[in-house]
Parts: sequence; C-alpha cells; structure tokens
Amino acid sequence: MTLPPIHEWWPRLSIEARHEMIDRGSMRLGESVREEIRTITGAVVGAQEELSEEDLEYARTQMEAAD
Repeated sequence: MTLPPIHEWWPRLSIEARHEMIDRGSMRLGESVREEIRTITGAVVGAQEELSEEDLEYARTQMEAAD
C-alpha cells in the first residue's frame, strides 16, 4: 500500500479534490486526487490504490463538519 495515512494529506487537499473523492462513488482514487496527494506528501500513489472504509468515513465526516 502506497497511500499515506489520510490525516497527513486530507487537510491540505483542495476542495475540488475532496469533492471528487467523495462524489466518485468508488473507493479508488482518481488521477487528479492521486497527484495532489503526491504533491502534498511526496508519496507515489498507485492507480490501483483504494481508500479503506475508515478513510472514506473520515473524509465524509470531515466534509460534513465543514458544511
């Protein structure tokens, strides 16, 4: 697994990338989101990388708190 812990990159992820990630309907990350995570953390996130259920729940909770 090459995806760094979500708490390391989520706070710095763009609003657009956050919405793309939540609205995608898939646990697999889109290319633009992977690129932002790479820019933020320096980690190369593979195309097959997926969020865990816990990561997705964290993201949803953070989005709800911001609304």
